[in-house]
Amino acid sequence: MELIVAVYDDWGIGKDGTQPIALSADRKFFRETTRGALVIAGRRTIEDFPGRKPLPGRVNAALTRQDIEIPGFIVCHSPEEVLQLAKNHDRAFVIGGGSIYREMLPYCDRAYITRVHVTPESDTFFPNLDQNSQWYLAETLQSGEENGITYEMQLYQRR
Repeated sequence: MELIVAVYDDWGIGKDGTQPIALSADRKFFRETTRGALVIAGRRTIEDFPGRKPLPGRVNAALTRQDIEIPGFIVCHSPEEVLQLAKNHDRAFVIGGGSIYREMLPYCDRAYITRVHVTPESDTFFPNLDQNSQWYLAETLQSGEENGITYEMQLYQRR
């Protein structure tokens, strides 16, 4: 399983349920990287999706403890259910939010991290993979600048 996330310099990923700063280059990278794959998100992250609708061109799954239906999403209630579902797909990406990343990180072996070089106020953080001996930076896939903000798309792999 893989994950994809944009982090700020302090490894923050969001505030009040959304990204304080989002780059169009990162959105494009996300679309291209996850196209055709299974994507797994938490209920609160889904509430931040455009129109709260499933992401097009992907199989959408929700990981939630609540006994609810979410139109257009396969609802899973445990990491084990997600892992079973992922077996039926060539690629599966965890896409947030914070609690879902923390819960699913032990099952991931690749992490696509967009490092956005700013530090807006965040209330949700991704685990700092640079300080985790189980992970290493395998390569920088691309880098650039948008609206005066530099960024890199990086691939981390589990050791």
